[in-house]
Amino acid sequence: MRPAGAVALLAALVVALVAGSAAAGSAHAAGAPTRASASTARIVVATDARARPGGGRVLERVPVTTSWGGAPVTLLVHGVRRDAAGRRWLRVGLLHRARRRTGWIRADDAVLGTTTWRVEVSLRRRRVVVRHHGRVRWRLRAVVGAPGTPTPTGTFSVLERVRQTDPTTFPGAWVLFLTAYSPVVRWFDGNDGQVGIHGRGGASLRDPLGSARSHGCIRLTNRAIARIARHVPDGSPVAIHP
Repeated sequence: MRPAGAVALLAALVVALVAGSAAAGSAHAAGAPTRASASTARIVVATDARARPGGGRVLERVPVTTSWGGAPVTLLVHGVRRDAAGRRWLRVGLLHRARRRTGWIRADDAVLGTTTWRVEVSLRRRRVVVRHHGRVRWRLRAVVGAPGTPTPTGTFSVLERVRQTDPTTFPGAWVLFLTAYSPVVRWFDGNDGQVGIHGRGGASLRDPLGSARSHGCIRLTNRAIARIARHVPDGSPVAIHP
């Protein structure tokens, strides 16, 4: 039997180790996205995205739900910082078209989460790679933006997954709206140039997989987009490379 003092010391060490591990996990959860994981922020109170932590001009008003399907707004976290008063701010991807792709929101207005899914798009290879915990889950052929209407490059995120009522129409079975906007298309078929990853149906079947013929969106087979929609949650990073 251990002496009472030794037991107490051991218990204190265990508590310290657990607390340290939790703190490290929390710090990682609020860091920049990696291939293996990324932090997300689910908005719980409508908030302003600002140009800098604690102040600066308002870049946009971030709502609690999306405009398309009314899903909770969950944004990709690119970083975290504290202001002069010690309050924590999150750098997140913006929802709407703007010169700046990210802004700062109060951490108190969101719930932090983690996603281990990541989508990578190679425009040159015209391929989509889906990763889970950093490992390649699927490699998929895709249709990408045409030279005159290119797919934007950068790190974005899945904003909302919308299942289509008729998978035989142009967008196919699903549309995954991204926090990405076409650099040239300002309005197309009721959309303000927001880029998405979607399936294929109707006229979109005329453009073969592996081609560069879209208005900026990324097109996959209906089977592929359905798998992604089922597994990849909102807020997951979508890295689009030239």
